[in-house]
Formats: sequence, structure tokens, C-alpha cells
Amino acid sequence: MRENEGIFITPVSVTGEDVKQLRTKLQMTQREFSAFIGTSLPTVERWEQSKKEIRGPLTLLYEILVRFPDYAERFRVPEKVFPLRLWYMHKKTVCTVIDADLLGRRVRIRNYHPNVLYCAFGNETQPSFEDFEAFLESRCFPRERDKMKLMLKEMDIPFYDPLMIIEKTEGRMEEDAFWIRLER
Repeated sequence: MRENEGIFITPVSVTGEDVKQLRTKLQMTQREFSAFIGTSLPTVERWEQSKKEIRGPLTLLYEILVRFPDYAERFRVPEKVFPLRLWYMHKKTVCTVIDADLLGRRVRIRNYHPNVLYCAFGNETQPSFEDFEAFLESRCFPRERDKMKLMLKEMDIPFYDPLMIIEKTEGRMEEDAFWIRLER
């Protein structure tokens, strides 16, 4: 009798052929699938070529993705459409991916966190460029802050520019687990 029998319906094992069929159904290469599930490419290759049963956490993931194959798309990073990309993070979790065109004053986002309080623009899914600018400024010290010029000088920033400040500080605020990673 297996340990979880009668408690969960998850399969005890899957086969290499099961893994390959699932990966194909998800329309992923072996490299994409390995990145998606957080394992190495050689591991996926080995699984797919193996005639042995595969046990462990993969069996649960397999069952979930067989039943809900569209679930994988919820984790796919959108194609970068503008020159600047910001990853709005909470600790190690991606909450919102923001693409911005500073010259064209356009912004596109994709929220990944189910709780709108963790999303960069709350429940807004199509923020304006003005919303984007306000968001950037919200992740910096206020323009009116006492001794602001000294702080800017310390950071080697010539003038108050939220994007430049975020590049130096990652948009981190005291006692706040949110931060921003910039990608140009």
C-alpha cells in the first residue's frame, strides 16, 4: 500500500512517454519544459528516453497539467514589445511584468500574482503612461524630501529621475519586500 493511498488520487508514477506527450501537448521544447518545471535539460531528456517509471513531485505536476494544460500559459513571460522591461517582484515572486516605451509614452503589463494588492497597478490591466510614471515615483523617495539633493549626489544621480533612482535602489523601500528589476 502506498503512503498516500486513500488520501490523494495523484498517480504513483509516470513514464517517459507520458512526459513527452505532455510536453508536446504544451507545445514546449525540451529546453522550455525544463525551464518551466525548474529542472535541467539533461533530466528531461533522460526522463523521455527512460523505460523506467518516474516517481516523485513530477507525478503531481504531470496530473495537474494533463487536467489543466492551459495552466502553463499563466506562467509564460510575454514577448518583450518595448525597449524597457521592469519585473515588479515580491521577494522572489514575479508579480507584474511591465514593458515601457519611454519615447512613445506607451506601457503594457502582465500580472502574475492572483492578489491585486501584489500587482504593480492593482486591478488595472491597461495602465496609462501617466499611471506608469506615478508607479515609478511611488517606488522612490518623495521629490519633496528633506536633503533630497544630498541623497541624489550620494547616488551619483544629477537630478530627480525615478527611473535612475530605481536603477540604483531597485525601487526598494524600507520594511517592504517589493522591488524592481530593470531590463533594457
